[in-house]
Amino acid sequence: MSDLFKRDHCLGILHEFTKTEGLRRHAYAVEAAMKAAAERTGNDVAYWSAVGLLHDFDYEMYPEAPDHPLKGADILRERGYPEAFVRTILSHASYTGVPREDDCAKWLFAVDELCGFCMACAMVQPDKKIAQVKVKSVKKKLKKKDFAAKVSREDIHEGAEDLGLELPEVIEHVLGALVQVGDDLGL
Repeated sequence: MSDLFKRDHCLGILHEFTKTEGLRRHAYAVEAAMKAAAERTGNDVAYWSAVGLLHDFDYEMYPEAPDHPLKGADILRERGYPEAFVRTILSHASYTGVPREDDCAKWLFAVDELCGFCMACAMVQPDKKIAQVKVKSVKKKLKKKDFAAKVSREDIHEGAEDLGLELPEVIEHVLGALVQVGDDLGL
């Protein structure tokens, strides 16, 4: 396996560009969901995990569209990442116009916003534990527009649809992945 996809290498890049704990935790959450998706679909776990870990590494430095993820894509290219990897990361932002052509890109899009939403659901639990969050609760909160208002419900629904899965199945997938790393997420 190339060093480019090793967790320590990717963490180095993430920590170089992302200083806030909240954004780092989001990266860890998406990494966990992508790892679980790779295991579920029989794909390269290290590669898919790296995609999850690095998908927003540039966001803190370049929070405005289209700078994020376009500037990050240039940085990844400079550091030797293959174009397919870069395109997958570009495809998680619909405004880039990069289509989600493979399973990795579709899963990244499907879990990105949902990870953040599920983490927000955990934060309103009495014990703030992701293990206490249920699919039914997430679905109910998705209908409340004032809860985690910045999270795109359209993207969450579109992501599940692109995978050909029912939304509750994708929510269950994300919750299961996040429970595995709950301590790292502070949840």
